[in-house]
Amino acid sequence: MRHTDIAIVGGGLAGSSAAAMLGRAGQDAVLVDPHALYPNDFRCEKLDASQITILRKTGLAEAVARAATVDQEVWIARSGRVVEKKPSAQLDFLYHTLVNAVRAEIPARVPVICAKAAVLSVSSERQRLTLSNGEELSARLIVLANGLNISLRHSVGIEREVISPSHSISIGFDLKPVVRASFGFRALTYYGENTALRTAYVSLFPIGPVMRANLFVYRDMDDPWLREMRRHGEEALFTVLPRLRALTGDVEVSDVKIRPVDLYVSKGYRQAGIVLVGDAFATSCPAAGTGCNKVLTDVERLCNFHCSALARHAGHGPGKDCGLLRRRGQGRLREVLPRQGVLSACDVDRERALLARAPCGEILGSSRQGHAAPGRGPARRQAARRRRRAGAQQRGVTSLQVCFAGTGYKLRCPHAPSAKASPSLGVPDVDTR
Repeated sequence: MRHTDIAIVGGGLAGSSAAAMLGRAGQDAVLVDPHALYPNDFRCEKLDASQITILRKTGLAEAVARAATVDQEVWIARSGRVVEKKPSAQLDFLYHTLVNAVRAEIPARVPVICAKAAVLSVSSERQRLTLSNGEELSARLIVLANGLNISLRHSVGIEREVISPSHSISIGFDLKPVVRASFGFRALTYYGENTALRTAYVSLFPIGPVMRANLFVYRDMDDPWLREMRRHGEEALFTVLPRLRALTGDVEVSDVKIRPVDLYVSKGYRQAGIVLVGDAFATSCPAAGTGCNKVLTDVERLCNFHCSALARHAGHGPGKDCGLLRRRGQGRLREVLPRQGVLSACDVDRERALLARAPCGEILGSSRQGHAAPGRGPARRQAARRRRRAGAQQRGVTSLQVCFAGTGYKLRCPHAPSAKASPSLGVPDVDTR
């Protein structure tokens, strides 16, 4: 049996990023995935500015940028007319290219086991994984980053509650001009023309020499239009976006991939020694473009903060360690040191935008920053103004909930996800020392 501190199940964007970050930090970790190289798969194909900002915190931004194509400029269009042209630093790539670029950053000290996790058994001290090749792993923490694969989670009592079945459908395809030598734009975002056509928007962006398209619609999987999209993509595209032709001209559609998305959340996930990241915990609507925010935030917070606490508490017994209890009080978040050794991240969805835009010392009074928490006077009024500005932004939740077995260090994170909830930009960095 192989022993490790952290076993990561699933080698997509979440799992591979976690393996790379933990390996660089010197953590004892193992990645389990059936594929040595991630296969071609239709998922996230671009990262916007907010996602790149989070990616920089993982230390993987340069590696991803080398494998991506940069938009440089994007046109925004409605009803056949361009309404805005603006610079863009969006990174474009095929999903398997993204994942394999991240995997290349995994240090040699982190073993990558090409097998499936077949059986998971949990306890208050160590967790055990039995793999499809017969090998067994014993770990203090299991990171489930296996996305939509629910069998392993069901085996330990973690259930999936579907909030909105077939909530939306993502369609990816290549686009080629028929008459023109090239398109007149570098990248284009074209919004739906009529709600009756049940189309959110189409995003056109370059990946190398190819113009890639991501189309988001709200239809049932048995809708005849989807069959038409597979057979005659050009006609189907201009059926739902007829005035798009004025900007693209006649086009040829190829390599059509269709992916329906169910919105769901996990239940029964608060178990010692297990953490869910990314889609393993909950899904979001791809049309909102926030799925990668959720994935990257989960991984960044887990590796940069919580797993570093696990390393600091190595060898400590239950009940011997103290964390930080963060709770709401008098219109702000306060820090106190509990005796129970529990870290609680409460009501983060309401404060998400504010905390993401200001240093944690200004809001929480972190001892690391050396600031006092805002009480009365100018500091409190300034915090109130930030809250009002942030109120216009989408609110979300964080999907991290970690219990480190055998250490006494725990993170509890209440959730209130809904079909319209977007992922949080994360719990701010606080010091548990």
